[in-house]
Order: sequence, then C-alpha cells, then structure tokens
Amino acid sequence: MAAEPTAQQLIAQHRPTLDQALEAIRTRAYWSPHPEHPKAYGENGSLDAAAGKAAFDALLGTRLDLGQPGTDDWVGRETSPYGIELGVTYPHADLDVLLPAMKAGQRAWRDAGAELRAVVCVEILKRISDRTHEFAHAVMHTSGQAFMMAFQAGGPHAQDRGLEAVAYAYAEQVRTPDNAEWTKPQGKRDPLALTKRFTPVPRGIGLVIGCNTFPTWNGYPGLFASLATGNAVLVKPHPRAVLPLALTVQVARDVLSEAGFDPNLVALAAERPGEGIAKTLATRPEIRIIDYTGSTGFGDWLEANARQAQVYTEKAGVNTVIVDSTDDYKGMLSNLAFSLSLYSGQMCTTPQNLLIPREGIRTDEGSKTFDEVAADLARAVDGLLGDDARANALLGAIVNPDVKSRLEAAAGLGEVALASREVANPEFPDAVVRTPVMVKLDGAKPDDEAAYMSECFGPVSFAVAVDSAADAVELLRRTVREKGAMTVGAYTTDPEVEQAVQEVCLEEAAQLSLNLTGGVYVNQTAAFSDFHGSGGNPAANAALCDGAFVANRFRVVEVRREA
Repeated sequence: MAAEPTAQQLIAQHRPTLDQALEAIRTRAYWSPHPEHPKAYGENGSLDAAAGKAAFDALLGTRLDLGQPGTDDWVGRETSPYGIELGVTYPHADLDVLLPAMKAGQRAWRDAGAELRAVVCVEILKRISDRTHEFAHAVMHTSGQAFMMAFQAGGPHAQDRGLEAVAYAYAEQVRTPDNAEWTKPQGKRDPLALTKRFTPVPRGIGLVIGCNTFPTWNGYPGLFASLATGNAVLVKPHPRAVLPLALTVQVARDVLSEAGFDPNLVALAAERPGEGIAKTLATRPEIRIIDYTGSTGFGDWLEANARQAQVYTEKAGVNTVIVDSTDDYKGMLSNLAFSLSLYSGQMCTTPQNLLIPREGIRTDEGSKTFDEVAADLARAVDGLLGDDARANALLGAIVNPDVKSRLEAAAGLGEVALASREVANPEFPDAVVRTPVMVKLDGAKPDDEAAYMSECFGPVSFAVAVDSAADAVELLRRTVREKGAMTVGAYTTDPEVEQAVQEVCLEEAAQLSLNLTGGVYVNQTAAFSDFHGSGGNPAANAALCDGAFVANRFRVVEVRREA
C-alpha cells in the first residue's frame, strides 16, 4: 500500500503543473497537461481503453457508497440515452446532518493556504485524468455524447477547465501578500509601526448544480474554483447525469483524506425522482456560493432568490452567425455543417440563427442567393452525415424527450431547407439519433421573429433572410441584448461589416469568431486561452474562466498588531 502524500510531496509533484497553468492563463497560448488521444493512456497508473470500459461496466447495478455522513436512503434511476439502465444507486443526504459535517473541515482547509489547496486540487484532477476512459463511458451514457466527444470534452477538456479554475483561484489569492510591515513616518515623533497578516477566508459551502449535457465540463470550473479558495463543495448533479460527478466526488474525498483533510469538504447530494432539491439547497443559509448551468428560467430564479449566496450562472442564449460574404465558400459550408451537427446541437454554444441577406452573398464561387446558401448548407450537412457510422460518431444521441419534441415541432415553423432524418445505431438500437433540421424564416415577419428570437436547444437552426448586412448587424445587437449569446460568428470579406460586427460584440459583451473555415469551430472553446461566455449579456453572468469567476469566492481578512 502506497504511503499517503505529505504536503511537501504534493507541492514538489504538482507545483510545476500549477506554474505552467499560471503561465498559460497569462499568455493565452495553447497548453494542456491532459492528453486528448485515447491511446495516450495505459501507463503510469492510468487506465487504458479496455480497463476503463471494464471499470465502467463494473459500476453498473452497484451502490456507490461515498462514506459521507447523513445518508438516509439510496437513490438513482439513470437510463442512458443509448438505452442502457445504469442501475447505480447513490447516497441520499439528510442535509441537517451533512451540511454541518461539511463545515467542520473548513478551518483546517482554510489554514492550509492557497498553494497547498491548489496542489491538492491538481492531485484530484490527476487521478481523474488517470481514469479518463472510465469517466468517458460515464459521460457518454448520461449525456448521450458519442464516445470520442465524451472522452475529450468529458475528460481532458473538462480537466483543463478545472485546472484553469485552480490557476485563477491561486493567482487571485496570492495577489495579496501573507504578511506586511507597515511604517508611517510621524515627523519628530516615533513612526507608527504595524505588522499585518492577510488571510484568504472562504465564504462557506459552495453548491454546484450540475447539467445533463456536460456534467464534468460545466461542473469542474465551479467545483475547483470554490475548493481551491477554501470552501467546502456540495455537488448536486442533474438526476439524469449523476455518475460522472459522483465519481468525481469519490476521487476528491479520497485525495482529501489521504492529504490529511476532512473528506466531507466535498460531498454529493443526489435526489429522489421528482424531489427537486435544488431550490431547497440554494436557499439554505449554509450555502454561500452557487454554480449553475441550465435553463434561463431556473438561472433567473437563483439570481433572484438565493440572496445569501454568490451566484454564478450559465443559462441560455440565441447564438447567431452573420453570413455576409466569404472567400472560401466550401470551407465556410463545411465549418458550419460540422458546427450544426456536433452532438446534435445540444451545446450552449451551437449556432441557431444564420442571418443571410435576402439578395444573396458574394463568394469565391460567384454570387449566391439566399436560397442557394441555405440549399448548399443543407447539402453540406447531408454530405457530412450521409454515412450512418460517421453520423453516429458526430451526433451522439438525443439527450431527453424535450429536445426530440423541439426538433419535431421546428419543421412546422417555416419552409424546411434541411429535413431531419432518423439514424440507426447498430450498437445501441434504442438510441434516439436524429440529424439536424434547418428552417427558412423571414426576418421581416413578426410571426417568424417569435421563432428565431427564442432559444430552440437541440439540432435546430434557422436561415433568416434579412435586408442587408447592416440589418443583420442590428438584429445581432438586439438578439444579444435581449436574449444573450454564448457565441457569435460572422463571415465577411468587407472590413466595414467586420468592424461593425466587432463593435456590436464589444458593446454587448459577446464572444466572436470570424471567418472560421478550418478545424476550429464556433461552438468549441479551449481552456487557458478562450473565454467561455463573457458574463456581460443575458446568456451568463460569469465567464469560464477569469479573475471575476474566482475572486469573490473568498474574502481577505486582516489581523494587525503594533510592531
């Protein structure tokens, strides 16, 4: 049995990684310590593909006992979007027992200091990384992501986002020195002299309210930002996506215990069917920080009602792409087709509205009418997804019946430019797999506006005819201001149009991607470099990740004495 790591051993092992993360957020250059390729795993204690799949299979039908206090029941009814009953049960907590137990360990965790907290978090992420193959199956069978996306987005990309939050948390805490000697001259009299000590102190217990589609990618930033700043963290997963976050809690508890801290600093709050404990938890006085990803309705409720907590929300928006002109028509179509198809559009960053001048656009292949652009994009999607094996690898499965209902209803909103079709998955016959639908709408018609100005989460997009590029820019402004946007895209060869789009995004605080025609897509962001959301429009009140995301999770308390 390996010896438990000491504080100095953890610092020696993980300080270089922390320093590299700090450098990455400073330079915004590409960096990741977590391999993206499945074949990179299998050495130095990490699970290879076969071992990871076996570990996941061994979990099915079992009770995941985390050893946390206050367990009064066992709950869990997850069914994979691919049709598999997971059968895993989780501890249901008596909050009046669990929450006081979580607070009990905060003093020692606070006193450990920013560096030790950071390297403990890095060790948690390292152990999760070693089990990436196992986590990938857990994410796949709770979110409906195809395996490779679950592996990358649910594994290394999520781990990167967690490490990014740790780096920002550390940087903000050490901005103020631990100690200072203060001397104020008094002329002929003796100077005034004080010694001052500054201590980052946690707010309390952080609550992470998980989402169904990206349980780890969206869950890790808040979890590790709160933990690294000294707070205990209670994880409340989405009822359909408990397993990935329950495994995360299990790893965190093991590492905390081995490092000499109270494992109850991290705990799970699973719920009975229909129990809806998020509102109860969110207004408990012990909960001082909330991280939430999900619907605008509940996000707005949290911001209005969880008054005792610092609330960070990623909600929903209407993501828009302006198509004005391009010097790479085929590249533009290919890039947009992939963006619309990836994970069946079940990403908060997927484009929804494509604003296209009704008189058409200029391209390297000549002028294209509005109808031609819509038809060519439809053919690009069909070409990308024409092979069922490739389609399954890109689309994954529809995550819940609501998405399927929206997809089916969208065809009745206007003229269908791209019809959705059912795709069979031979490995998982019960999976619901559908290709995207694209509907043509008129930006000048009030009835059509009701459709394109509402978020339609899932594989649904609207080709919206507008009078001009200038009208597209103004519609973009109104959309971001009123509905919010996680992403904005634009295709133009006109410097004036490009400047106008940039100005709207700067004024309305929306993240912009210009003229993407290669292997980078508007709905993807890279940790340490790209900001996910801005916190400046209605789609989200926080960005992943910046100083503002971590700085208010702790306060600095000063103790001063006469020297």
